[in-house]
Amino acid sequence: METFFLLCAAVLILCIFSNKISNKLGVPSLLIFMLLGMLFGSDGIFKIDFADFAVAEDICTAALVFIMFYGGYSTNWKHARPAAPRALLLSAVGVIMTAGLVSLCCHFLLKFPFAESFLIGSVVSCTDAAAVFSIFRSKNLNLAGDLAPLLEIESGSNDPVAYMLTVIALTIMEGKAVSSLGVVIILELSVGIAVGVLVGIIAPRIIRKFRFYAGGFDSIFMIAVAMVSYALAVVLDGNGFLSVYLTGIIMGNTKMKNKADIIHFLDNITTLAQMAAFFLLGLLSFPSQMMGFLPNTLIIILFLTLVARPLAVFLLTGKKYSIREKIFISWAGLRGASSIIFAIFATVSGIYKTNY
Repeated sequence: METFFLLCAAVLILCIFSNKISNKLGVPSLLIFMLLGMLFGSDGIFKIDFADFAVAEDICTAALVFIMFYGGYSTNWKHARPAAPRALLLSAVGVIMTAGLVSLCCHFLLKFPFAESFLIGSVVSCTDAAAVFSIFRSKNLNLAGDLAPLLEIESGSNDPVAYMLTVIALTIMEGKAVSSLGVVIILELSVGIAVGVLVGIIAPRIIRKFRFYAGGFDSIFMIAVAMVSYALAVVLDGNGFLSVYLTGIIMGNTKMKNKADIIHFLDNITTLAQMAAFFLLGLLSFPSQMMGFLPNTLIIILFLTLVARPLAVFLLTGKKYSIREKIFISWAGLRGASSIIFAIFATVSGIYKTNY
């Protein structure tokens, strides 16, 4: 246990110092955290043999839950509301378009089976909420117009859509009838929305009426709220990520006591979650095995970055934004923890192991 504590402390300290270095070099700190994970991994210097994808899935899911919750909680709805229609259009239709185009590329250009192509397209179709929230807040970016709220709402709300597409892809790979997918989609969305709204309304009332006996308990209560919102939706076969994001938005725009302290607390928790998720993702990586997949991977990366995502953005944003702004929207947040976490979901699923 002592060795484990020392290792965790060393990793956290390295992440903290590397964050300062990354800011000077202009390299995203989240990428540095992942590279540190590779350094500690099986192919790295410290040779930590870790390949338990099930454990990684649980830890990364927990991290993403808090990232999504804080993303919603820190969104100023009054400021973001004008950008919401376009952001939601991008997060729904845009993600579906991106997934579809990447699927066609994988199927017709790389000759992958259709189901596997659709799974790849679904996994990489969302922008990364962690990256967007982290960059905007750490750099204090003051973007013109409604670009910032557009990207924040889209990056926070498109993860549930990409997750739903991933579930659909795995359902197809399982061999279930396509007609059953409509029920899955409706259930995912309706339950996720219902639970998210319900928890978001009830939780602030509890905070207002219940007097906590010690400072900081209201912040700890927020952790429980995020857990309940996600877990309750999942238990009821709903979309947990959609639920926790909606709960965060509702609570963040409701008057509550000690709100500044709660935001500070959640900011620290989210930072720790990002460190853990990206370090763990790097720890799972085996660079020595990447060269064999590199050609196809580069094709998918280039097609996604230069064709699929920009095409969806240019078609859906209309004439409101300039070409430079559309390019910025196209590339902001590409690609990160969310996509890798969804890939872990696919890897640990019995369906994927059995059929592929």
